[in-house]
Amino acid sequence: MHYVTAKGILSAKNNMNLYRGCQHGCIYCDSRSACYHMEHAFEDVEVKENAIPLLEEALRRKRKPCMIGMGAMTDPYIPLEEELCHTRQALEQIEKYGFGATLITKSARVLRDLDLLKRINRQAKCVVQMTLTTYDEALCRKIEPGVSTTKERFEALKILRDAGIPTVVWLCPILPFVNDTEENINGILDDCAEAKVKGIICFGMGLTLREGNREYFYQQLDRHFPGLKEKYIRRYGNAYLLDSPNSRQLTRLFRRRCNEAGILHDNDRIFQDLNTFEIKEQAQMSLFD
Repeated sequence: MHYVTAKGILSAKNNMNLYRGCQHGCIYCDSRSACYHMEHAFEDVEVKENAIPLLEEALRRKRKPCMIGMGAMTDPYIPLEEELCHTRQALEQIEKYGFGATLITKSARVLRDLDLLKRINRQAKCVVQMTLTTYDEALCRKIEPGVSTTKERFEALKILRDAGIPTVVWLCPILPFVNDTEENINGILDDCAEAKVKGIICFGMGLTLREGNREYFYQQLDRHFPGLKEKYIRRYGNAYLLDSPNSRQLTRLFRRRCNEAGILHDNDRIFQDLNTFEIKEQAQMSLFD
């Protein structure tokens, strides 16, 4: 861990990352890509020491409240958050100034802040987005060694449901020859239906690899799945988008199961609702009602 002094905190679309780098060790992480120009070791997490004062000033100056997003690049509930509590402090500012919040995580640590999430959701809107990749717990420990297991995330989704917090699941990535099976997709969708998630974001049955994350991914394939790297290279070369050979049937299965469970799977509609600020007494019908 190391500290930096940031010049700003919110992007043009009102998203923020309190940390840069990660401790979760997911073998496929796109945030390792060279295009993001991270000048430090990925596991040496960069902490923006002045993030909370910057956020408070930014919220205080805004003319209208809006949705504030967290976690697009770095999970806001990495283990370091237990010590620093920057995510909790950010949520406190969001509540204080009457904004909405949505965050993306793979961690059941989000439940630590359930009290704040509920208060934000009572006055405006709060949505928790949870990434799920594999129903198999042993496989989860190989490809996502530092995160909450799928079972732990599923239990968190049910607790959030019971607390009235709407949830969205990211079904990605689907790794060719690893978790691209009907059994895996059905297992995850069974959990999503039971947890009554509002929507599932899925950009296809596959993954993306670029310079930086490709090299790390292949190292981990050699470690956990001997011989699989060579199969990837033969089939995909240096392609950016790596579709599963089972993509068509898995996509059909995904859409059918979502329709049967009443789970929205239109990415554009989900993102539109995620980005739409609501004051509860003025809110019209939306995905998250």
